[in-house]
Amino acid sequence: MSSKIPSSPSIKPQDIFKCKKCGDCCIGYGGTYVTEENIKTIADYIGIDSKRFINEKCQMSGGRPVLAQGENGYCVFWDNACMIYPVRPLMCIKWPFIESVLRDIDNWNIMAGLCPGIRVDISDSAIIECVRQELKRY
Repeated sequence: MSSKIPSSPSIKPQDIFKCKKCGDCCIGYGGTYVTEENIKTIADYIGIDSKRFINEKCQMSGGRPVLAQGENGYCVFWDNACMIYPVRPLMCIKWPFIESVLRDIDNWNIMAGLCPGIRVDISDSAIIECVRQELKRY
């Protein structure tokens, strides 16, 4: 018998994830791609031009810019809080409601091992449905 909470229309994103603002999702190479719009918006927000932003705040991955890591392994914009929170990239906004969870529910459990805000005592079907509904917002 499973001790997980079953799927229900009343389960909301905040029922399965509550951000603890710990920065655990901001450490390690996450490949947070930034679009041209992100680059301009973030560069404007921090007061530098787009070219400087790419040169100083990004790394290239697959020919596309991703947010760089600092020497401490965290995103260059993490300093005990996200320094670009109002203009953060879509991947950061969506976290942990990301497409890879729909491809394989084990991705939710892997992320939960790294993030103290993710619950795993919810049924897989409830998590999948909640992620699916949340992604429709984007």
